[in-house]
Amino acid sequence: MTVPAAVTGPDPVRLAAFAGQYWQDSVLPELEEYIRIPCKSPLFDPDWQTNGHIDAAMARVVTWLERQAVPGMRHEILRLPGRTPLLFIEVAGQADHSVLLYGHLDKQPEMNGWRAGLGPWTPVLEGERLYGRGGADDGYALFACLTALLGLAEQKIPHGRCLILIESSEESGSPDLPAYITHLAERIADPDLVICLDSCCGNYQQLWCSTSLRGMIGGRLQVEILDEAVHSGDAGGVVPCTFRILRQVLGRLEDSASGEILLPECHVEIPPLRVQQAERAAEVLGDDSWQRFPFLSGTRPVVEAALQLILNRSWRSSLSVTGADHFPAIADAGNVLRPASAIRLSLRLPPTARAGPIAARLREVLEADPPHRARVQFDVDCMADGWHAVATAPWLDELLQRASGDFFARPAMYMGEGVSIPFMNMLSERFPDTQFLVTGVLGPHSNAHGANEFLHLGMAKKLSCCIAAVLAGHYQHYSRGI
Repeated sequence: MTVPAAVTGPDPVRLAAFAGQYWQDSVLPELEEYIRIPCKSPLFDPDWQTNGHIDAAMARVVTWLERQAVPGMRHEILRLPGRTPLLFIEVAGQADHSVLLYGHLDKQPEMNGWRAGLGPWTPVLEGERLYGRGGADDGYALFACLTALLGLAEQKIPHGRCLILIESSEESGSPDLPAYITHLAERIADPDLVICLDSCCGNYQQLWCSTSLRGMIGGRLQVEILDEAVHSGDAGGVVPCTFRILRQVLGRLEDSASGEILLPECHVEIPPLRVQQAERAAEVLGDDSWQRFPFLSGTRPVVEAALQLILNRSWRSSLSVTGADHFPAIADAGNVLRPASAIRLSLRLPPTARAGPIAARLREVLEADPPHRARVQFDVDCMADGWHAVATAPWLDELLQRASGDFFARPAMYMGEGVSIPFMNMLSERFPDTQFLVTGVLGPHSNAHGANEFLHLGMAKKLSCCIAAVLAGHYQHYSRGI
């Protein structure tokens, strides 16, 4: 499709200059202060109300927001009983057609392993990288939205009605967001376009559009065999080690040699279009599809074919053990046979698999016929369905390609992602005719959730410009009937 010449957007050079200066003068100092706030998600800070960090982060960004001269903007902090707060921003446009933009400000926990001079709550700027927890995941989102809107205002470019949701329970699985969406149903109505800024990018050289997200099941698997610990020399060979029983039970779920998930329910047919898009992404990324991760020298990925790695992390199940209980530190570990072992499992699911039935089946498989009649218990603490995007409309694809060309000088790319954004499937079901742009700045080595997380500032500035171009194009598409 060729966009008619009558459709004009913001001047790219002027917009890029505005965004660069605005980020430097206004956004960067505020993001640094946001990073200092340990506003961990409720899953990791059950006393979040008493500790007050989420409220402090919300107050901080609102104070900044109130200094921004966005035409037609109004905002409020919503606080439904017993739920984390949500910032709702409404920006009147030059048309009734609306866009819903999303981000969050709650954070993952600290995590060990930050290199010398860095820390989760200490902002450090090194070149284009702003280190610290939450800058890229996903504190930048509000600032990117405001940059886009102010950039359009600076050039007097019209846009539709814009609604911005900034929640504070996403890293806990967004348990509070559905209630707010219901609460705001009349004000949100039916947006034409949803822009989610909580996703990933394959590199920092072009715009990346997520076409799918994996679901997940998280839970605690525990094995118990004794009432109390005993001498390992005395009991070894008589009392089975609970860690060995854990290995046996996990073998029902995962092939330990290949990592393949053995439950048939965890496999789906990959749509041909998504395979074709993965092939194009593999051509662009090549070995960067695995070298983006901080492998130790000489270590290798599961497989080395870029296409298979992209499909593995977007359309196939995978299992990770993310925590453990009942294991003393090695320095404190005597010759003791422990009475119990517990691990936390994170099972990623294909986008179109349903988490609920799989969670029930998973518990059945893990707990059935326990070795040595040990007590085996699996408790799910969070789960989310994946998400598969509707086909991208030609007008939106053309806007994305033009925006990526204008601000990156390279085409926009489509690729499935391995992460989970729990509410996306809910929004798709609520707004079945709505177009979705799911994108983000979590690219190579950005390390969200882990140590040394950083925001790539160059990517964030250019993505802000792309959002502005899409908002302008959305208005023109609906106002001119293109």
